[in-house]
This record gives sequence, structure tokens and C-alpha cells, in this order.
Amino acid sequence: MARAMFEYTKMVLHKVSFDPKLFCKELEKAASRLLPYEIDELRIWLNVYIQGRPELSQCLIYIK
Repeated sequence: MARAMFEYTKMVLHKVSFDPKLFCKELEKAASRLLPYEIDELRIWLNVYIQGRPELSQCLIYIK
């Protein structure tokens, strides 16, 4: 089940990436729900995902 939550989080973040404010809100929720090793995986995924979206880089403070 835990893996399903991680995949669901990635899907939600991808869908709301058009709005940085909403993206930050969803990222904050994800940080409170995911397991520590999943947060590490999410951090890696986010670093790749936001390379073409500099407006989303401000949201990384929620998982650091």
C-alpha cells in the first residue's frame, strides 16, 4: 500500500504542476504522509521533474 501512495503522490504533483501554489500545498501534504525513504525518493524525482519548471523550485523547502 505504501508504494501506491508514493505513485499517487507523483501523479497528483504532476497534475497540479501548472499552479506553483497548489503544487506547494500538495507537496506539503505528501511530506506529512509518506514514509522517510519515500520522501528521499520523492526528492530525487522532484529534482529531475522541476528542471524545466523553475517556478516550482521554491516548493522544495517542504521536503528538505
